[in-house]
Amino acid sequence: MSPANKNTRGADRISHIIKTLVKKYPKATLALNHNSALELLIAVILSAQCTDERVNQVTQTLFKKYAQAKDYSTAAREQLEQDIRPTGFFRNKAKSLQACCQMLVDTYAGDVPQDIDDLVRLPGVGRKTAAMVLGNAFGLQQGIAVDTHVKRIALRTQISVSKTPEKIEKDLMAAVPRAKWTWFSNAMILHGRQTCTARKPKCRQCRIEKWCLFPDKTI
Repeated sequence: MSPANKNTRGADRISHIIKTLVKKYPKATLALNHNSALELLIAVILSAQCTDERVNQVTQTLFKKYAQAKDYSTAAREQLEQDIRPTGFFRNKAKSLQACCQMLVDTYAGDVPQDIDDLVRLPGVGRKTAAMVLGNAFGLQQGIAVDTHVKRIALRTQISVSKTPEKIEKDLMAAVPRAKWTWFSNAMILHGRQTCTARKPKCRQCRIEKWCLFPDKTI
């Protein structure tokens, strides 16, 4: 790659990355099963330190038992803990779920708010969770969810050279067209799982390799 193409945030380079990911993941969606904003919010909270597959196994029964925010907030803590136990860290997650849902009931009539500032005020909800819920449940582009996959690829490609999720999100929001914010996060997550893996990235198979500035490519 010539020096002229190594502009860290070069618009052309980033445009090529986006266009290539669009071809590979034209309809990138989250792997978490849900039928409502509340279900997605619960699923994302449960997904911390847990695979999406395991979360989907748990929520298949959980969502039938707890249909509304009030159901979570009034449930016996011990029972809720057992219901979500397979997702790990079940005591902390049960505490967060109940506090979050209690605030939904008290402040938002049990509904999930459609503003990122309101969402991040909920216990257990950060910008990543809020952006995921807003984008995937409501189609609202108010942020870019930066999980471990998004962070890893953003740094390897040097779309961002920041260190914190908050700063990385700002860099991505400036580089990616707003209409594609949710799709971009979803596509990056898929790419991180399938190709740009943490330990052994499959650089030879990576469609965006030619625009990637990762110095330790396996090629």
